[in-house]
Formats: sequence, C-alpha cells, structure tokens
Amino acid sequence: MREIVLDTETTGLDPFSGHKIVEIGAIELVRHVPTENVFHEYIDPQRDIPQEAFDVHGLSSDFLRGKPKFAEIANKFLNFIGDTKLIIHNAAFDMKFLNAELASINLPQLPKDQAIDTLDIARRRFPGSPASLDALCRRFAIDNSSRTLHGALLDSEILAEVYLELIGGRQPDFALSTAFNQSTGLHPESDWTLPERSLPLRSRISDIEKKAHEEFIRKLGNTTLWK
Repeated sequence: MREIVLDTETTGLDPFSGHKIVEIGAIELVRHVPTENVFHEYIDPQRDIPQEAFDVHGLSSDFLRGKPKFAEIANKFLNFIGDTKLIIHNAAFDMKFLNAELASINLPQLPKDQAIDTLDIARRRFPGSPASLDALCRRFAIDNSSRTLHGALLDSEILAEVYLELIGGRQPDFALSTAFNQSTGLHPESDWTLPERSLPLRSRISDIEKKAHEEFIRKLGNTTLWK
C-alpha cells in the first residue's frame, strides 16, 4: 500500500489573487513506512514574495529566482504521485493551489477525494483541541525542534509521523489500529501480514509452569473460556 505525504509553501493564501507555489515536498510511504523515494522542488513563482510569506517559510525572491517554473516540474510531480492517496494537513489549501497551478498550464485537476486531510482527522479525534501540526507534535511527543520555519519537505517528514499516530500509533497493523480504520473509514486497511518463521520459537514456559497453569484452569470449572 503506497501513500504520499505532501506539503507546499506559497507566496500567499489565495491562488486566485495571483499567489503561487514556491516549494513542494513529498515523501513516499509504503505500508506506513517512509521510503527513500522523495519529491522536492523549489519553484520560481515569477513574482515578488510578500514579507508575511517570507516570515513563514524564509524563501526569498533572490533565492527562488532561476529555480524551475511550475510548468517545468509539473509532469515530474504528477508522475511521482500518480493516483496515490495524498496525506496533507489542511488539504483544501494545498489542493487549491496545486489545481490552480495545473489549470494554468492545461493539465488535469487532482480529484478532491485523492487527499486525506490530517487536520480533519485530528479534529474528529480531539474535538475542541488545537490541531495545528505543532500542536499535534506536542500531543504525540514528536520532536519538531528543527522546525524554526515552515519547509515543505521537513513538514512532510513531520506530518508522516503525526499521521501514523493519528491512525492508531506506531504499530499501524496491530488489531486496535485496524478497528480504528474500519470504524472511521479514514484509511484503507493494510494488506500487511506477519511472515511465517522457518523454525518456530522455542517455548520459554517450563514444565512446572505448564502444570501450574493446567491446575489453575481446572479449578475454574468446565465452563471456563480457556476450556
């Protein structure tokens, strides 16, 4: 099972007011485990960077000048994500920008249902509690000390850890996690299974312990569950 954790940085809040994407970061998860397959591009927006946007991500016009334009990396990006589910925090924001950029060069839009919104998951799980990425890092004791500024790739790496906690913890294929997925419908069930051992593990229970257990069960009566 493949998923892509994704984040963008932009020049502002609204692509329909002329704002553009300046960075895309995405990492591949296979069975909830990050691989070395990563997509990361800085993008020349061909416009100025407002001070309020620079204060968020620290990407200046001078730094971005000469970087690839979105049209030059669009097909590479689409090939990387394919039709894989996209894990995004506040997905409506990033999807709006990505689709605006794709529309500007006459490429197909990403369907809304391709995105899984971790902000929405967090609000469902912890109603009334702060649900920002930093707040969720504090909740799950995830180290985000390197996040002095927003960065698309770094935020994707952090979000991957947050996402794993949101869907049931660091053992996502444990039974409780599977039950969570089925009850919420927020995530497809994993197809991972435990491989069989070539040689069974040797029992660590002694003969004395076995006899003591059998005697304990005998005292519980014939209707006991363990019979």
